[in-house]
Amino acid sequence: MTRDHGPSIKDDKLYSDLRDDGYSKEKAARIANAKANPDMHPSKKGGKAPPYEEWTKDALYERAQEIDIDGRSKMTKDQLIDALRDH
Repeated sequence: MTRDHGPSIKDDKLYSDLRDDGYSKEKAARIANAKANPDMHPSKKGGKAPPYEEWTKDALYERAQEIDIDGRSKMTKDQLIDALRDH
C-alpha cells in the first residue's frame, strides 16, 4: 500500500518510487506532480535554454545563487554545472 505524502504530492506511488531510486524529496515531488498534471509533459524535452557548458561562469554562479547552492563561491565552472544538474 502506498503511503499518503499529503496534499502537496499528487502521485504518491511515483513519488515513493523516485525516492527509492535515490531522487531528492524536492526533485521527486516535482516529477510526481508534473506527471499527475495532464497539461504537463515532463518526459518531453525541456525549454530552449542552451546547455550549461555554453553559459559563462558568472551566469552559472547567478543561477546557483537563485537556487541557493551551498559552496558556490568556491566552485569552478565544471563544479557549478555538476551542482546545478544534481539539484
